[in-house]
Amino acid sequence: MNAFFRKLGALFSAYYAYMLEYRAELILWVLAGSLPLIMMGVWSEAARSGDFSLSALEFIRYFLAVFLVRQFTIVWVIWDFEREVVEGKLSPRLLQPLDPAWHHVASHLMERLARLPFTLVLIALFFVLYPPAFWIPSWAQAGLGSLAILLAFALRFLMQYTLALLAFWVERVTALEQFHFFGVLVFLGGDRSSGGVPTTRAPGLGLDTLPLPGALSRQPLGRDPGGYSGRLWHGPGLDGPALAG
Repeated sequence: MNAFFRKLGALFSAYYAYMLEYRAELILWVLAGSLPLIMMGVWSEAARSGDFSLSALEFIRYFLAVFLVRQFTIVWVIWDFEREVVEGKLSPRLLQPLDPAWHHVASHLMERLARLPFTLVLIALFFVLYPPAFWIPSWAQAGLGSLAILLAFALRFLMQYTLALLAFWVERVTALEQFHFFGVLVFLGGDRSSGGVPTTRAPGLGLDTLPLPGALSRQPLGRDPGGYSGRLWHGPGLDGPALAG
């Protein structure tokens, strides 16, 4: 068991060093996941001028939470696994005394650790621009929130890795991932481009406080907000999940 953890520690160290070599790319990935902050400006302004159940400050904090969740739950294992199988890079790893899956676990976790400073800088800039939005969660809130993010990442990783195993029989398994994700989004209703639009009233579904996809915008959100007939605007960038893998 000690030998296993020594191998795992060496693997994590190697992948962390590898991720640090691509700091500029990490900055771009952090910025690529900042769509919720853009949506925050749209919806906080709408809250000031319309009649919503959420205040502008609540919208700001909501989209900040969505941004944090997106930063730590993104998964790309299926693309890496497919490339390794197609290019024959998986074979040497099968000879190693460690399950190849740990390479992908290490790369994902160390990428999170390497991008953390850039994420914190962006959050600090966010609070400089929106001082009223600053708050310190309780230990219970921080613990439960971290656990929820960890479980969301683990679930998404396992789902994608399971599909990735089909690469032994299917040459383009990433197409299956897109099809699978499309099916999930049809069920939830939306596309993966959204920063997440909150709904405060989904009758009978108990979805009042969940960061669900923008297709829930078809549910009424309070009274008629500025001439939208009691529904959220259903246009580009507003139809999609709060969490993207």
